[in-house]
Amino acid sequence: MLARGTGSVSLEQTGESAESVPTVRRVRLDIAYDGTDFTGWARQPALRTVQGVLEESLSKVLRESVQLTVAGRTDAGVHAEGQVASFETAAAELDPPRLVHRLARFLPKDVRVRDARFVPAEFDARFSAVRRHYAYRLTTAPYGAEPLQARSVVPCRPVDLEAMRAASRNLLGLHDFAAFCRRREGATTVRELQRFDWESVPLGDNAGALLTAYVSADAFCWSMVRSLVGAVLAVGEGRRVPEWTTTLLAERARSSAVIVAPAHGLSLIAVDYPVDEELALRNAQTREMRVVPGDEGCCGG
Repeated sequence: MLARGTGSVSLEQTGESAESVPTVRRVRLDIAYDGTDFTGWARQPALRTVQGVLEESLSKVLRESVQLTVAGRTDAGVHAEGQVASFETAAAELDPPRLVHRLARFLPKDVRVRDARFVPAEFDARFSAVRRHYAYRLTTAPYGAEPLQARSVVPCRPVDLEAMRAASRNLLGLHDFAAFCRRREGATTVRELQRFDWESVPLGDNAGALLTAYVSADAFCWSMVRSLVGAVLAVGEGRRVPEWTTTLLAERARSSAVIVAPAHGLSLIAVDYPVDEELALRNAQTREMRVVPGDEGCCGG
């Protein structure tokens, strides 16, 4: 049997000596990747995925099978600057800084492990997370995206930024976002949207602007961020009024009126976690059913 770094297994129960019992430790990885040539995060047979590439490289370096738990399972074409994953290892001489250095040689150029460190056994990249932060980037430049940004910035027409900001504010708070989510059997669509605002950086005289949407929530359901951006863009382009986004919150199924924005404009930029002493409590809270107050029967956890 194995002993965790934060505790031990009774040697009287196992009959093993202290020297023969390997220690299992939990490791946190901070990861960045260009999602263009990946079929999303999650491992899939015969397809190139971020999880598959990372687990293969980690298993070679550590000489043991590695399975990652991730903060946010990004879709095909979606990028990450602040993805977080965790795993357990019995590798006796693992040195996190050295692991980062070794992975830099093993991994392809479109995925990097930026940091590695030991964390408490209670740390879970997915269930311990307090919130996730995404950025969605567009340009209104008449010539489209700059060549070095073509894989991460989406060209769009000139938009009414103030109308978009108003439409975004309408969506803040704890709601059922079913209109913005692809349905998954047994999964809730109730989320707390904590931030949805827009930044505009001028590109020069008559050259348009670089627009960035910042979207933060306790969690996101499948395609939610790109659907939120797509709905607000419809307002910015004058096809809908700002109040329209409020009406979408009353729907209990995905809305065919909401167009999903292209994947390559989206990037997971950060994930927040509580202090170590609150990790176990956060894990339990995340696993509880999310419901809108007054609508306790709407969704399953």
